Amino acid sequence: MKRCAFLSMESLDDFFSYDSMLFEPLHKAGWVAEEVSWRKTDIDWNIYDVVVIRTTWDYQEDVEQFLACLQRIEASTAKLQNSLKIVQWNINKGYLKDLQNQGINIVPTLWCDTFLLSEVKASFEHFDAPEVVIKPLVSANADHTYRLTPDSLEQQIEELQDIFASRKFMLQPFLTEIIKEGEYSLFYFAGHYSHSILKQPQAGDFRVQEEHGGQLKTIQASEDMLTTARYCLAALPEDVLYARIDLVRHKNQFVVIEIELIEPSLYFNMDPESPQRFVDAFLETL
Repeated sequence: MKRCAFLSMESLDDFFSYDSMLFEPLHKAGWVAEEVSWRKTDIDWNIYDVVVIRTTWDYQEDVEQFLACLQRIEASTAKLQNSLKIVQWNINKGYLKDLQNQGINIVPTLWCDTFLLSEVKASFEHFDAPEVVIKPLVSANADHTYRLTPDSLEQQIEELQDIFASRKFMLQPFLTEIIKEGEYSLFYFAGHYSHSILKQPQAGDFRVQEEHGGQLKTIQASEDMLTTARYCLAALPEDVLYARIDLVRHKNQFVVIEIELIEPSLYFNMDPESPQRFVDAFLETL
């Protein structure tokens, strides 16, 4: 039997994870899979044939340590999926500029290196929006993401100044479509389309993650969604084992919120055929 490690957090007790649904189809294909914490520094990665980055949902707390772990894996005989190169590209949301430069529509964005209150205040007028969203360029699970009105900005100045004192960040208009309609996720394994879901926030919130009360629904992706997703895949620096493309409707077209290539939940629970599709793609990339 060949060995595969799923890179994970030390504890997933407060999270929803569905990767265990891959264990049986992998075993049938001749593989033994296990979850291994990326924070362990005494692992001999040579004992694994493949290491797949999966539920490392705390990496943003120690980015340098996380990248050092991936560097050790790439230096071993194990194959890292997705690769260190693509992680380095995707870990900073500045990659969205690359997509925009290739003609892909993203959520309108201002890129900021330092927290200047005057610039944040001016963003409301810039976007002609009553609310804006501020979030770090390196983040996961909606950490340090704030939905602001002019009044709430005034109330949270000290907190925001502290959080973004040494973090580059982005400002975007808050898209009411996320509340009214939701956020769409399309899943691709080795470039092949697998399934799609609609994520909707719970009442009174704007975050769509399950950990924040978001609700999930399986949907059939429209041709417009699929076309946008194909453009996104074509714009990547290299081929990947898995990709999750997050879209929202804005001004009657779909725009990209994010392309998740590091540790996206792939929601195998939402499509009974998706675990086997993932394993087939996994074997195809070897």
